[in-house]
Amino acid sequence: MKIIAHIRTDFTSKFGVPRQSGLIDELEATVVFEEPYRVAEAFRGLEEFSHIWLFWQFSQAVRDTWSPTVRPPMLGGNTRVGVFATRSPFRPNAIGMSCVRLMAVEQTAEFGPVLRVRGADLMDGTPIYDVKPYLPFADSRPDAVGGFADRVEDRTVMVQGEEKLAVLPPDKRDALLKVLASDPRPTYQDDPERIYGFGFAGFEVRFTVSDRVLTVVSVEPTA
Repeated sequence: MKIIAHIRTDFTSKFGVPRQSGLIDELEATVVFEEPYRVAEAFRGLEEFSHIWLFWQFSQAVRDTWSPTVRPPMLGGNTRVGVFATRSPFRPNAIGMSCVRLMAVEQTAEFGPVLRVRGADLMDGTPIYDVKPYLPFADSRPDAVGGFADRVEDRTVMVQGEEKLAVLPPDKRDALLKVLASDPRPTYQDDPERIYGFGFAGFEVRFTVSDRVLTVVSVEPTA
């Protein structure tokens, strides 16, 4: 398997990253290709598609061993299910897949063709193995059943203190607000006294959550 690209996103760690792709369309990212894949012909026709699949590596979960069962955070972190019934990063092969919106195939002087995308659920620097077009007639299954994921309760919260987001560039505020409103904490964590934090777009974002209300404590530059 060859790494053909890396993605550039606003997330410096996996904490805060949306639980699935496509949930927060306001999140923008760029797929930057490695040599020898910076060839314009390789992208011919891709701009005709609205969405693409990214196949990538759980780069922080690569290990030599594996377990046949895992504990999905969406089930509270206590219930074990088969690894192949989940999208857990702890798998025999640390491979993930994400469907993202393709905004543009852009030719740059420094990196050749790059892909501008929205809705990615990847942390900055994630290695990309492949890119394929999303095909509505084949990839969309409106009657599909989502297993235990269909039984997970809504995790959205009300956000207080959003005026603290004003220090971010305007094009980043809406995306961060949506990330916070989705409650980025692991499902099994519910400590109203705890201050959580994650890096986003060059800032450290800190917050608390109590009774489905997320309060922004601070948003400060990391440098």
